[in-house]
Amino acid sequence: MIIREALIDDIPRIMVIRLAVKENTLSNPDLVTQEDCVEFITQRGKGWVCEMENTIVGFSIVDLKDHNIWALFIDPDFEKKGIGRKLHDVMLDWYFKQTKTTVWLGTEPKSRAEGFYRKAGWIETGTHGKGEIKFEITFDSWHSQD
Repeated sequence: MIIREALIDDIPRIMVIRLAVKENTLSNPDLVTQEDCVEFITQRGKGWVCEMENTIVGFSIVDLKDHNIWALFIDPDFEKKGIGRKLHDVMLDWYFKQTKTTVWLGTEPKSRAEGFYRKAGWIETGTHGKGEIKFEITFDSWHSQD
């Protein structure tokens, strides 16, 4: 398993994974474009991918502009292997080296992702968008887990 920075050349595979997920699916796949991905990994923040056997099987992207987790998704065929947690931790370590601003995300209620974020120390702070749970994690909370 290799975790590395996401490159523009990785975006086609990132898009395939994003559309393949079973939870937190896009109501309209046209809402997230390859151009959006380029902007988020080159201008707004940074992204990472996980490779196994020379294939990208998961990715994460954090947005420094709006201080949120823009994406953390795993190919359904590679779930439950610890990939999400590794991508999550690398992403948050990098984020909190850039800023001490609290970071947030939204996820579908009663999803596996909801349990994942609670277990990782995120705190529910309300709702976001179309009924998603809004979670936040602070610099101090993240660093107290070390």
